[in-house]
Amino acid sequence: MNDFEWSKAEKQAARRAFDLALKRECLAIRGKLEQMLKADEDFRQIWRIHDYLSEKRREVDLKYDYRYSRLITVFGRLLMEGWIAEADLGGLAEDKLQRIKGLASFMEQSED
Repeated sequence: MNDFEWSKAEKQAARRAFDLALKRECLAIRGKLEQMLKADEDFRQIWRIHDYLSEKRREVDLKYDYRYSRLITVFGRLLMEGWIAEADLGGLAEDKLQRIKGLASFMEQSED
């Protein structure tokens, strides 16, 4: 996946898309956390919250890798999972977009 050159404009577009996806996912995690806090007043809920946040932290840390050699794969996964839309990738070259969409489709089929 590291056979692509990234122009300055593409690097800026990639950073915007990456940051947008990360923000969306973190807001979703926060929303789930707020639901967990409201749903149960059992004092043991704090440990379930800890476990949930620890799991999400590991997932996010593994998923969001902003190395240009990994971005095509990262964006493919984010597109497949719904954290970004094709429109969020505006500014990337067509060859990169095609590879990203192809990977997202492949990943989606692999999960079925």
